[in-house]
Amino acid sequence: MTITSQGSQVLLQSVMTVVLARLLTPADFGIVAMVVAVTGLGQAFADLGLSEATIQREDINDRQVSALFWINVAVGLALMLITAGLAPILAWFYHEPRLKEVALVLSPLFLIGGLRVQHDALLKRQMRFRALAIRDVASSAVGVSAAILMAWRGAGYWAIVAFPATSQFTRMALSWMAARWIPGLPRRGANVRSLVAFGGKVAGSYLLTNMTRNADNVLIGWWWGATPLGLYSRAYNLLMLPVRQLSLPAGSVAVPAFSRLQDDPERFARYYLSVVKLMVWISTPVFGFLFVAAGPVIALALGHQWGEAAPVFQILVISSLGHLLFDSTIWLFVSRGQSGRLLRLLLMISPAIVGSYAIGLPFGIKGVALSGSLGLVGMLFWILKYAFRGTNLTLQRLGRAILPPIALCLSGILSAELSLHLLAPQRIVSQLLVVGLGFAVAYSFSTLIPAVREEIVSLRALCAEMRLSRQAPTAPRSSQPPCEVSG
Repeated sequence: MTITSQGSQVLLQSVMTVVLARLLTPADFGIVAMVVAVTGLGQAFADLGLSEATIQREDINDRQVSALFWINVAVGLALMLITAGLAPILAWFYHEPRLKEVALVLSPLFLIGGLRVQHDALLKRQMRFRALAIRDVASSAVGVSAAILMAWRGAGYWAIVAFPATSQFTRMALSWMAARWIPGLPRRGANVRSLVAFGGKVAGSYLLTNMTRNADNVLIGWWWGATPLGLYSRAYNLLMLPVRQLSLPAGSVAVPAFSRLQDDPERFARYYLSVVKLMVWISTPVFGFLFVAAGPVIALALGHQWGEAAPVFQILVISSLGHLLFDSTIWLFVSRGQSGRLLRLLLMISPAIVGSYAIGLPFGIKGVALSGSLGLVGMLFWILKYAFRGTNLTLQRLGRAILPPIALCLSGILSAELSLHLLAPQRIVSQLLVVGLGFAVAYSFSTLIPAVREEIVSLRALCAEMRLSRQAPTAPRSSQPPCEVSG
């Protein structure tokens, strides 16, 4: 069900991307990206890491979850007011007066997010992935429909604003309906200090992560303006679509599973390697295809007027696998309750990554994309080594797991490039088909290698195991049936 859900969301968001790119301008996207680059920092902190605290804690009762709920609501309300107050400052910083109204309209999303944090956490804790999948698809469908309708009626950049506004409200309402849990009134003595301490460090980590990932948008919007930012943000978001659709569902399954296995170091390591290996096998042909076919993909998805985004898109693909591996290290820290180590890691690497964006800034959006990609890839080995400390994981074991699919992807890239050179197709669809043919030939011949056939068999077994793990009830026994948390 999770895979079906992610596929449905990819389809819906792809339709929205294709339609809006043809009805709106790069400047429209750039205006909204300027605000989202800043409000996204608050979105990372709005959770306060308390959803992870609820999921990760072995024993938690209804009173504690209620206390965490009201903390999330308070934080969401505070961030809403702060964002509304910062609206004029954003307009001044970017020299764009229209940003004030956009920031004011988006500010209530913090409160909406705070209202659903604990309901989402309970659904994940209970491994109710079917309910989460239905909620995600339904909310995406509402948001996409609203955005397309408004763009069709000439609403301009407000159509882009409509997507998060409507989808987030729908997601909150459906989370409440699915969880069937009503929080109690806030009371003293709920004993949530340790949960808040853990969550606060996780929230700080997520805040730093979002600061790092949004620094490029902030710098480009400030230095180059709305149109270049629109081109860059569309290229980045188009690439992040497959990255998020792999990382988010994998993380929703992996973190609870890792938490259960943390007392068995070898099983913990083997499961991590299996999950990462599966992600890499799935993602590398996708990223390889996008690297070779960047031009026709941009033209087909966004239209010919977005041609300047194609080289940016191709450069960003270089770091796509790095983003997935980096996300996997966050799962390791959160599942083992090591939010402090995660925060220290991000404090060390964030200045370097932001600095790499600044180095490329004078060279335009392609310079920012290249310097940022190389910065992440260059630090990745050290990041992984730091994350593996205290586990049975090593860089050598990870290398043995992911090098075969990476090598096969490189052979697919060579085959696709050679096919393009020999056949020289002119039409966009023909170019995509030729690139796909090149990858198909490379991957078909690889099945003649016994080691590759063994990998395919092991991946099928892993998929079956993960399907079973999603169906297995794992939440602790509860004295509170609607909440299903232990007393």
